[in-house]
Amino acid sequence: MATLSDRLDHVLGVKAADRLTEAFDMTTVEDLLRHYPVRYATQGQPLTEEEPEEGAHITVIGRITKTELRPMKNRRGSLLKVQLDTGAQRPLEATFFNGDKVRYLVKEGVRAMMSGTVHWWRPDRWNLSHPDYLILPDTAESGVAELTSVRGSGALRGLAQSAKGAGGVDASFFEREFVPVYPATAKVQSWDLLACIRQVLDQLDPIEDPLPADLREERHLLALAEALRLIHLPEHKLDIEKARDRLRFDEALALQLVLAERRHEVEGRTAPACPPVAEGIAATFDQRLPFELTEGQQQVLAEISDDLSRTRPMHRLLQGEVGSGKTIVALNAMLQVVDSHRQCALLAPTEVLAAQHYRSLRAMLGDLGNAGELGAAENSTKVVLLTGSMSTAAKKAALLDAMTGEAGIVIGTHALIQDAVEFYDLGLVVVDEQHRFGVEQRDALRAKAKDGISPHLLVMTATPIPRTIAMTTLGDLETSTLTQLPKGRSPIVSKVVPRKLHPGWVDRAWERIVEEVGQGRQAYVVCSRIGEDPDAPPAKGKKADKEGPTTAAAVEMYETLGAGPLAGVRVGLLHGRLPSDEKDHVMRQFNDGAIDVLVCTTVVEVGVDVPNATVMVIVDADRFGVSQLHQLRGRIGRGKHPGLCLLVTDAAPGGTAMARLEAVAATTDGFELSVLDLRQRREGDVLGSAQSGTARSLRLLSLLDDLEVITAAQELARQVVAEDPGLVKHPGLAGMMHAAVDGERIEYLAKS
Repeated sequence: MATLSDRLDHVLGVKAADRLTEAFDMTTVEDLLRHYPVRYATQGQPLTEEEPEEGAHITVIGRITKTELRPMKNRRGSLLKVQLDTGAQRPLEATFFNGDKVRYLVKEGVRAMMSGTVHWWRPDRWNLSHPDYLILPDTAESGVAELTSVRGSGALRGLAQSAKGAGGVDASFFEREFVPVYPATAKVQSWDLLACIRQVLDQLDPIEDPLPADLREERHLLALAEALRLIHLPEHKLDIEKARDRLRFDEALALQLVLAERRHEVEGRTAPACPPVAEGIAATFDQRLPFELTEGQQQVLAEISDDLSRTRPMHRLLQGEVGSGKTIVALNAMLQVVDSHRQCALLAPTEVLAAQHYRSLRAMLGDLGNAGELGAAENSTKVVLLTGSMSTAAKKAALLDAMTGEAGIVIGTHALIQDAVEFYDLGLVVVDEQHRFGVEQRDALRAKAKDGISPHLLVMTATPIPRTIAMTTLGDLETSTLTQLPKGRSPIVSKVVPRKLHPGWVDRAWERIVEEVGQGRQAYVVCSRIGEDPDAPPAKGKKADKEGPTTAAAVEMYETLGAGPLAGVRVGLLHGRLPSDEKDHVMRQFNDGAIDVLVCTTVVEVGVDVPNATVMVIVDADRFGVSQLHQLRGRIGRGKHPGLCLLVTDAAPGGTAMARLEAVAATTDGFELSVLDLRQRREGDVLGSAQSGTARSLRLLSLLDDLEVITAAQELARQVVAEDPGLVKHPGLAGMMHAAVDGERIEYLAKS
């Protein structure tokens, strides 16, 4: 007999267990049983009213009523045309390309199982093209029959071989309504997994269910033992649905337990209380603002202010549309902390963005941000910048200001995380574009507070996160969302420019840029790559003069436009391989209006704020993701003039890439686009490095469609953890959590 926690080598033997461990990192019985089928080969596909779609994979059983061997037209060999009577109104047709080899087995009168891909070759005719097959015995009189020898091909032959016992193969298994098909590898095929799972299920002891019976009854959930059996060996379609419902809830609950424990642990820490100060720098800054904050900004500021006033660490996500005013909210929060004589660290993913934040915060603060300089306000603070490429002298000065407490706000990149950086009294960490950072990096920065103190944490993102994603990956964070755009933001119109179909439209794009520059405005031209790296070794076997990327490079585009369509305007170049001081110089020139058109890469994706820029041409737009395109176009329309974003592409009309671009052009709603982005990609891609690998544990749970399941799981997880931190009294739930989300990823998530 076997339990869920038993090692696979004790149940299956060392050889089989080692193969499963190497291929899928499985070590226990539960690991194997939670490797769910990706689909089911179904019997008796209806062939009348519900015709299968082109490319569908179906499995059927029937009797061969007709065969015909035909010579191939364009090559040697013969085709075998077969008709299979499945009991439907008309027989199924199948074609074998190795007709001479299979005609002695696939012949009239025999029963066979066939599994293959549907191919429509006329509007009213379809067949299975070269299907896998298995010759079956007649079972009309004998009921259950055994195959003494396996005659067939492909996956069906493999399934039969894996099910072979001392007396032969139990053919009744292949007449099941649903035959499971598993995620597999070249070395461990689906039928190998099925054989192991059937062996384990035959030995499995009764399972003590970790979910309380009243909860299962309330949510109409199967017992765990029944769900694990039916997910692998269902008798009916409803069995699959019920099993998935239970196991989907397990996955949601496992993740929410991780986040609930993390939330409980954070609540147990001590943070510096930073209440508002009536006559402090924050109040003075608010009085000087030349504009009124939106209602949404005021509400979010109130939430953050309350958090900062407590001795429990703030752990909040601030998300909002591009240009919704997150920076001004974050600055207000930092000033409230400065009023309590503590410091703030603002972590940015790139040097360009860090420098942009430094300039914009200094500009917004004015004399409130230049403490120690002539003309500084009485209650001012000092804002310093710290990046890896700064000169040694500048870096030493910034490090000294951080260590002595002279700097109230320290802005930087990954350089802030280095061991040499010390803070006098760190009270707040602000992380911009949180998905760009790994959890270890954030954890290292928070660790720079005084011993026994946890700084408040505010993470920001302009990449909207659907509610289910936020609840599943950031469930230990409180979430604030800015949906309103500040007054003065202009609308952005986006258009797709199909370069191959309408080459003249590209010429018109350059003309439009010249027209905008003629009216005193500026533009971006964004490329997907910088250019050939002179230091990179040539690709193995690659002919540099004949092969290579067909996309436009920023360096080449800069030269082409400067000597051609944009010869009459001032063109600048910005990309990630430029030295830091040169990047900063170019951005300053563009900010000051000394550059009319900036040819660049995605280095301008976030944080760059030039209100005078009104046009953006994104070349090879199909090479960018949906959220990235939305972020990029957020760089225009930031002033009083409307923005125009042109998406230049060679994508084929009607294809998925073109559909993606047309969807981006059709809306500026970032939340709508984030859902589209998730539907077109693996959900795990959007979780970011901090949640790396999580989606591999989500085999059944959809981060988009299962809001009700995730919400219920979150409520239960928080209730359980509040009553039993560490799950000492709930070992079943603890075990389920570790089974559904492996230990390494639990530890990884717990640091976030």
